[in-house]
Amino acid sequence: EWTIDGANISIQYGRPYLKGRTVGDVVPSGTIWRAGADEATTLKTDKPLKFGNLSVPAGTYTLFTLPGDKQWQLVISKETGQWGTAYKEGQDLGRVPMEVGKAKTAAEQVTWSVDDTPKGASLRLEWGTTSVSAPFTVAGQS
Repeated sequence: EWTIDGANISIQYGRPYLKGRTVGDVVPSGTIWRAGADEATTLKTDKPLKFGNLSVPAGTYTLFTLPGDKQWQLVISKETGQWGTAYKEGQDLGRVPMEVGKAKTAAEQVTWSVDDTPKGASLRLEWGTTSVSAPFTVAGQS
């Protein structure tokens, strides 16, 4: 749970292990991934958020990712409460690009974080040496 510019944000997710595998072994490029284990990864916010051009009203959403070789996408779904592998594209609120980088330290388990930044915040997922992030702002904040 995090408080960013007055918004209370939480992410609930399962934490799979790599167990000697690579991220690419578990999450093939071009395949929608539940971004965690077991039940769907859930984002809750009590204030509207803005990821690039995508407006996310206050509420509860399911997060998926679409990994790529050079870029990932964050997929924000309006459907909630489903098992993690139950993805319906027609329920997408929208998709935003995620910056791909290297984690400072390797993470054996999936780790979601929200990092406060001077221009808002960044939603970050790390697993192995992979780090992907999507900047956002709290609507009405600069």
